[in-house]
Amino acid sequence: MSSPSLEGPSPQGIPSAAALRALDRRDPDLGRARRRVAAFPGFPVPGQAGSHFHALARSIIYQQLAGAAAKTIHDRVQNLTPGRRFPRPEELEALTDARLRGAGLSAAKLASLRDLSDRVLRRTLPLTAISRCSDDEVTARLVEVRGIGPWTAQMFLMFRLGRLDVLAPGDLGLQEGMRRLDGLDERPGPRDLAARGERWAPLRSVASWVLWRLTEE
Repeated sequence: MSSPSLEGPSPQGIPSAAALRALDRRDPDLGRARRRVAAFPGFPVPGQAGSHFHALARSIIYQQLAGAAAKTIHDRVQNLTPGRRFPRPEELEALTDARLRGAGLSAAKLASLRDLSDRVLRRTLPLTAISRCSDDEVTARLVEVRGIGPWTAQMFLMFRLGRLDVLAPGDLGLQEGMRRLDGLDERPGPRDLAARGERWAPLRSVASWVLWRLTEE
């Protein structure tokens, strides 16, 4: 998923006008949709709060839960330590299983958070330096963590690290967006989406944004 330097992003994670025009030429249908939907905002969002650790922990907590229920559990875990921020790895390690389970965490999610914090503390997952890793290196490191799969790694790359050439073929929203883009009767599968995505490189994150917006129309 690494982005080639040709037509690459600006340092702020915003593609140049020339790069966007080139994307439109490679896929005119996507280009017409891109010009119709809200403009790609660039990621990460300026002023985004929290740490990489918090972002990954939040992803684990929110997995397979409705938004309101996940937020309740997340906020309960956050309130287990003083202050308004989410517990740091060392603070999470100091909390007992009973207190974390009491906040609503399942056994599986508790084990995942324990694995995440342990890897950060042992520096086998160097989050402070992860922005200097390639897309493939980031993904390889993250999927080693219990409870973190390719989709979570791809979302971290896009929304947290601001990488511009990320596509998540297994994402149902992207599949639905491609169905609407091409006027298909059925959603394409991950292989079809990945194959179509080849023409969107090195701006597959921008294409993903467009497909997600199409699902809202």
